[in-house]
Amino acid sequence: MLVQFSVQNYMSIKEKIVFSMLASCDKELPENTIEGNNERYLKSAVIYGANASGKTNLFKAINSVIFMMKNSNNMQPGMKLPITPFKLDENFKKKPSSFEFIMIINNIKYVYGFSADSNRIYEEYLYYYPNGRETEIFERTEINKFHYTLAEKKLKDIENKNMENKFFLATATTWNYEKTKPVFDFFTNGINVLFDYENLKVNSFEEYYNDKNGELRKFSLNLLNEAEININDYNVTNVEIPEEQLSTMPPELRVFFPKGAKGFNVTTSHNIIDESGKEKSISFDFEEESLGTKNLFILNPILLSVLKEGKILIVDELDRSLHPFLVKYIVKLFNSEEYNKNGAQLIFNTHDTNLLSLNLFRRDQIWFTEKDYKKGATDLYPLDDFPVRKTENIQKGYLNGRYGAVPFVAMGDNLWPEE
Repeated sequence: MLVQFSVQNYMSIKEKIVFSMLASCDKELPENTIEGNNERYLKSAVIYGANASGKTNLFKAINSVIFMMKNSNNMQPGMKLPITPFKLDENFKKKPSSFEFIMIINNIKYVYGFSADSNRIYEEYLYYYPNGRETEIFERTEINKFHYTLAEKKLKDIENKNMENKFFLATATTWNYEKTKPVFDFFTNGINVLFDYENLKVNSFEEYYNDKNGELRKFSLNLLNEAEININDYNVTNVEIPEEQLSTMPPELRVFFPKGAKGFNVTTSHNIIDESGKEKSISFDFEEESLGTKNLFILNPILLSVLKEGKILIVDELDRSLHPFLVKYIVKLFNSEEYNKNGAQLIFNTHDTNLLSLNLFRRDQIWFTEKDYKKGATDLYPLDDFPVRKTENIQKGYLNGRYGAVPFVAMGDNLWPEE
């Protein structure tokens, strides 16, 4: 479970910003929170802000850490890390970027962070709280200099297996150090960051194809039904990719698909009433479906996996081609005590102001990004920073720029005139 993420000097983020999933003392919508370690945590959060205000860069920062962690053991001397600092200030451009995560894993609190640029990791640390008190697992200072408590002296033997551009968290886990494994697994298996539904398509089709017990079929058809999409069944088969389709692929992609390579064919079934009043089933190729239907179908397997296994799902523009009612339904799945029993979390950004309701979200679940367009720097803050009444129309307040994050374009006059 993610408790808090902070980042500094990354892309449009200059000064340190902090995003928190720790619930405030607000008593509203208790079903939107989950208890653990004598605290309450949020099951979902949404981020609003104008175009280019930095909403996506927050997610890119998290995704960059995941990518680096997964590939750390493949790093060779001299290889670059994918870290882009804030470029509009010469001083920050030369400084390392900083990242920190606070998380709960198996009811134990962990704090992991590091500072790095594209060339090397300058600082890295991991603490945990097995008995409610902070205990150091390791600290890495300067360039590849380490400190451990006596209890962690086994890490000394692993130290020389690390490099200045490799994460010690990944190296120690690879060499079977048990205390680093939960946090490493948190990054490599516990967080899913989604920027484009299309990139998820092949993996989703494979999940549908391998759904032997029908659990995914039941979940997916139920969700499609809730969305009032007239699909009563579907079929996924493993077929050979036609040569004419292979020939249209770019050369750099074509090498991964030799002649005879397999792919997936998906068809959907729709029940209709014909002119005689009889019910009949019509089959459609997947590509004949609307973009919204295709996106939801692609999204279903990861929704089920995250809810079932208590993982974290981060989605850039969740509402992309999805009806607001459907987005609201997905949010309610995560906030539900019935469907979300394992502490799964949903974090997403959107421009859909129809979701801005205190009947759906608590004040601490709604966040805003705002960019100082003279300096080009992103700021992040929650609605909870403002004295908002329970009966206040926050959609209207947001559109009028009452919370600072003026959406879309500045028009001089109110976007939503006061009554």
